[in-house]
Amino acid sequence: MGFPSPAGDYVEQRLTPERICGIGMDSRILETSSGFAVIEPVTRLVQGRVLLILSGGRTQFARVMGRALICDDGEAIEGEALDGVTVIGPVTALINAVGRDDDCPVP
Repeated sequence: MGFPSPAGDYVEQRLTPERICGIGMDSRILETSSGFAVIEPVTRLVQGRVLLILSGGRTQFARVMGRALICDDGEAIEGEALDGVTVIGPVTALINAVGRDDDCPVP
């Protein structure tokens, strides 16, 4: 028999996308033009947080700044224009796609 190895206390767990991106039961993974976005629709909105929104028939990223949403193209959505915006959820992680017709020399 013997004693259990004390080195077992220092063994790292296997890295998985769930552990790296913090994917939980409420998380959703959505494909974007640059890869994938992990969102958690049940979390509350926080100032400065990046959101995935549906506005004008397309999805885009926006940051909460005061009572406005600042889109990734620099456009501000505020006031009555917010009525036409659907918040899909706060973004918790972005996963960039590799190998999609890019100039990256690594296969």
